[in-house]
Amino acid sequence: MTRRRILATAATLLSLPVISKVAQAASSQILAVRTWPADEYTRVTLELNAPLKAEHFTLSNPNRLVVDLQGLSMSTALNSLISKIKPNDPYISAVRVAQNRADVVRLVLDLKQAIAPQVFTLKPIGDYQYRLVLDLYPKVAKDPLLALGSNMAGDDPLASVLDKLTQNRSNIPVPSVNGQVQPRPPAAGGNRNGASRPILIAIDPGHGGEDPGAIGGMGTKEKDIVLAIGRRLRNLINAQPNMRAYMTRDADFFVPLHVRVQKARRVKADLFISIHADAFTNKSARGTSVFALSRGGASSAAARWLAKKENAADLIGGIDIGDHDRNTASVLLDMSTTAQIKDSLDIGHRVLNSLAQVNGIQSRRVEQAGFAVLRAPDIPSILVETAFISNPQEERFLRNTNNQQQIASAILSGVKGYFATNPPLARIG
Repeated sequence: MTRRRILATAATLLSLPVISKVAQAASSQILAVRTWPADEYTRVTLELNAPLKAEHFTLSNPNRLVVDLQGLSMSTALNSLISKIKPNDPYISAVRVAQNRADVVRLVLDLKQAIAPQVFTLKPIGDYQYRLVLDLYPKVAKDPLLALGSNMAGDDPLASVLDKLTQNRSNIPVPSVNGQVQPRPPAAGGNRNGASRPILIAIDPGHGGEDPGAIGGMGTKEKDIVLAIGRRLRNLINAQPNMRAYMTRDADFFVPLHVRVQKARRVKADLFISIHADAFTNKSARGTSVFALSRGGASSAAARWLAKKENAADLIGGIDIGDHDRNTASVLLDMSTTAQIKDSLDIGHRVLNSLAQVNGIQSRRVEQAGFAVLRAPDIPSILVETAFISNPQEERFLRNTNNQQQIASAILSGVKGYFATNPPLARIG
């Protein structure tokens, strides 16, 4: 080989890109970073193209959560997490991100209070790739009873009942660390027909957080529409002299299906209303529907399809299967009663007839299927599909605030008509 060829070969080798050890080690990439702050808990989600190993630990004085992400290198997407933390986040004050070792990125979350974290990975589903989820729950879990009581005026009769219930904390179960609420015990000495407190309606806006629900052609997200309608319904109910409302979620965060049921039971609700906005493969499908639980088969193929879709919310929203209380969930799902379903059908018909005046109805009867969110054994429960968000005309209808108010008013009208002649099933003394 001539001297000239040797020099040319050397120059070629020098011009080749140098692959760093960090780049060789890192096999996962951050696709997106999302945060979901809420009073109940804050969720941080890292979406990735491949799963990675994560180790975490907490530190005190000051409180911090440290997460080591293996097989990852610094990126613009990861750095964006710093700016996504909002000043009003109840749990996180700031985030620091740095390359800790050659193939390890360290996240340090500076905390506003002590937490009980859950860190887990979700497999790809729907529009999502792999997701690493950081759920930051408070060390002392939020109690729906106390939250409901604190939102009431001092002279509110429901507030006084709740005060009595919360005076003896040893007899009242509290939520577990991960925010799951234990089923309430039967009310000792409760009077189903004569308790002197307002009727309590649990409003359950579907989906939330990582789970957007159905998305219309204009980009309208079901979770946003049903939350808006839920808030309007809450305000209407609270304006009634003999009613009060409790919301399973009042912001954009994810609540597992069985936790929604447990929350309603925890506050001893007299009625549970889950609000949704339907979607179907046929964009011409339209109208309002009301559903109740079925202990057997679904009342129609459409009801069966919808129940299957709605029951998949936990997979999309994301729960930690390893830590999930399977026993509590499975027992709850088997406790539905004939009386509960009968009352649910009765009130469902009233609400359906009232809603028919607003948008027209998809079916003249209350349909039935195995909706997980309707399985409270002692609370009449209905699911209202307000309109088809997949229908362009009905998507525009749902986006209109006046229409949202009419939907809420119609639901309330049906509820009032039912309770005018039927005593609440879940009364307490």
